[in-house]
Amino acid sequence: MMKLGSFTAAIALAVGLPVLAQDASTVVATVNGTDITLGHMVAMRERLPQQYQSMDDATLYEGILEQLIQQTALGGQSDGLSRRGELVIENERRALVAAEVLQRLATDTITEEDVQQAYDAQYGSAEPAQEYNASHILVETEEEAQTLIDELEGGADFAELARENSTGPSGPSGGELGWFGPGAMVQPFDEAVQGMEVGAVAGPVQTQFGWHVIQLNEVREQSAPPLDEVRGEIEGQLQIEAVESLVTSAVEDAEVTRPETEIDPGTIREQGLLD
Repeated sequence: MMKLGSFTAAIALAVGLPVLAQDASTVVATVNGTDITLGHMVAMRERLPQQYQSMDDATLYEGILEQLIQQTALGGQSDGLSRRGELVIENERRALVAAEVLQRLATDTITEEDVQQAYDAQYGSAEPAQEYNASHILVETEEEAQTLIDELEGGADFAELARENSTGPSGPSGGELGWFGPGAMVQPFDEAVQGMEVGAVAGPVQTQFGWHVIQLNEVREQSAPPLDEVRGEIEGQLQIEAVESLVTSAVEDAEVTRPETEIDPGTIREQGLLD
């Protein structure tokens, strides 16, 4: 056992040493002659479920290293993979290589000019859309809705009537629905709002939810979002299109042959074939 003085000296010496340059080939452990490198650890960390990614670095490091040590030790006790294991690894390797090729090619294919053109096509010629800010009172019958309209014409406060009478979830907030665009509401409600003047009250309007009394509070024009705000969405769509094109092109250029032997599709469920 190390004496306390020696232990303290070792710690002091370690603290004073500079951290050596490290790369993917840096060996972090060796199990029965097989090296485990920092690259192995980084690759495993990338594939961990999201809940593990937020762990502190020290805990994550030790957990990953321990798992790699265990896997390497167990692997050394095997005479070789089963046929099933070999096929799974072949499929996993095939999928991994294809995914990396597609990711690299799709990323390299997309240019800033492509992004700008896609943005212009989607937003450049679009007319500014109107947005509406409205409140409503939802009741069960047309008669109730008409009674509320009569009260409003007599000077009653819309928000107060909504809090007292509305059966909808917006009732406690005075019936306020916030901002919404054309088509966001059910058709009869949507049509009523688009035909109103700011400050006006409409109703009774029937939808599948009941009868509405509607007040239009404000209208504004929604301009096209700036490019940076939708860049991620546009680049994602361009990448999908690029991947689809690359896959189609790769298959068309490949020499693919299929045997003339007829194979029963049901055989893919026969696990015994792998034994």
